Amino acid sequence: MKNLQLLLCGILVLFTCTLTAQNKYTINGESLLLKTEVEGSLTLLWNTIEGEFRYFSKKGNTILALKNSKENGEYTNKFRQTLASQTSDASISTEKVNLTLSSLRKFFNSYNAAVDPAFVAASEPLKPVLRLGGFAGITNSKFTENPTNALQFQIGAELEVVDRAKFKRHAMVLRLTNTFETSEYDFNAFQASLNYRFKFVMQSKFDLYANVKYATYTNTNATRLIEQDGVPEPVLIDISSDNYDVPFTLGLGADIALGKGYLTLFLDDLVGLNIEGNGEFPTNLLLGYKFDL
Repeated sequence: MKNLQLLLCGILVLFTCTLTAQNKYTINGESLLLKTEVEGSLTLLWNTIEGEFRYFSKKGNTILALKNSKENGEYTNKFRQTLASQTSDASISTEKVNLTLSSLRKFFNSYNAAVDPAFVAASEPLKPVLRLGGFAGITNSKFTENPTNALQFQIGAELEVVDRAKFKRHAMVLRLTNTFETSEYDFNAFQASLNYRFKFVMQSKFDLYANVKYATYTNTNATRLIEQDGVPEPVLIDISSDNYDVPFTLGLGADIALGKGYLTLFLDDLVGLNIEGNGEFPTNLLLGYKFDL
């Protein structure tokens, strides 16, 4: 079991080392790490900084921020004016451009093709972003015996993979958790799980999602009173087990932009579609923090 835990931790470390290439730019005195989305006569740079999408247009040595501020309660669409000034040498309209990665990518590709016959737009790639986080909370281990419905302390870490370009509402997650025994319930467990998340509410600084835990490896250790032949009283026996399951448990979570990452709130294991509970109402509350790698 220890070897498997080490292997899973090794996988987690390996994933965290797979970083998206970024370059450092100084723009108006601000030092920023930016990704290149489109490279050509007009280059599109972007990144997520403190929970906010930031876009920049680079032509020659000039880099301009693409912004959409409000005046008198209405958006000014200043980014369109910025793009129009940089693309005045081509017959191309900025009227229908939106301040989103996909819309900007299409516009930049169209302009570059118009001014450079040799320009070939790259096919839209997957843009996986890794988020690493840790969390802690309490659980009543609903899917175990837990005869007194005792609350237990739980800690864990997760690696989330998201793609904001093509699959912005979807995410895959590797989670490692450990549940600790208490004086009321002599049971502890280490679990590695694969999860799928669907974000049904998406705001600029707030996401609300459903989580499906669809595959798990769990190592448990517990002490049980076991009746044995020839012994008048039950005997305390330490029991250890390893289990591989497809539980399909459902949970709810929220990500709130805070600082350079996200505060996470989670209600885990609310319902199990392929696993039986102990009849108690689920209490699995987690609080954590994660950030983009």
